[in-house]
Amino acid sequence: MPLIPEEPQIHESAQGPRVTAAGGRTAPTPRPVPGPRPAAPARPGRPGPARPMPAQRASREPAAAKPGPPVVAATPQIQLNPASVEGALDAAEEAVDLLLEAGRAPGDVLVITTGDPHPWAAHELSFGEVEYWAQHDAGDDVFYADSADVSRAAVRPVVVVAVNGGADDAVAAVLPQALGRAGALLIVCGDPSQINSVLGAGV
Repeated sequence: MPLIPEEPQIHESAQGPRVTAAGGRTAPTPRPVPGPRPAAPARPGRPGPARPMPAQRASREPAAAKPGPPVVAATPQIQLNPASVEGALDAAEEAVDLLLEAGRAPGDVLVITTGDPHPWAAHELSFGEVEYWAQHDAGDDVFYADSADVSRAAVRPVVVVAVNGGADDAVAAVLPQALGRAGALLIVCGDPSQINSVLGAGV
C-alpha cells in the first residue's frame, strides 16, 4: 500500500533557511553586502577637490582690475607769442584761429585781456552779466574775459592771454592766475621782456 505522507517533508537548503514574508511569499536569503569600493583613479578633466586656477587667467586679472587714470600734465605748457600792446589782441585772435583749425573745440579755449575788453565780451556784457556768465558756464564756445574776472573763470584746457594794456602790477597778477586756469596750454601774447619777468617771478 502506498504511504500517504502526513506532512510534506522539508529539505534544508544549502543556502540557509528561508524566511517567510508577510505576503506568504518567501524572501530570498540576504546576500552579503559588498564592502566599500576602492576609489577610482582620477580621470583627466575630472574636477578634483582643489583645482588650481589656470596661471594665464590669474595673471590677467590684476591688470584688468587696475585701469590707470588718464595721464594729465603736471603743469601746462607756456607759449609766448611776441606782440606789441596794440597788436596783442590780434595775436590772441590768430592763436585762437590756429587752435580751432588744429582741432580744439571752441569750448576748450578761454581768452583773457589785460587792457580793454575784447569786443565780443563788451557786446555780450551789454545784455547783462547773467547772460554773459551763462555762456561761460555752458562751455560750448570760446569765452572772452577781462583780467579782473579771471578768478571767476573755470579751468579750460587752453588759456590765451592778450597783454593789450593795463598796469604792470595788474599784468603781474593776472598771468599766474591764467596759468592756474590753463589745463594743458597757456599762450601769452605780448611784450616778451615783460612776460618773462612776470612769469619768472610769479610762477
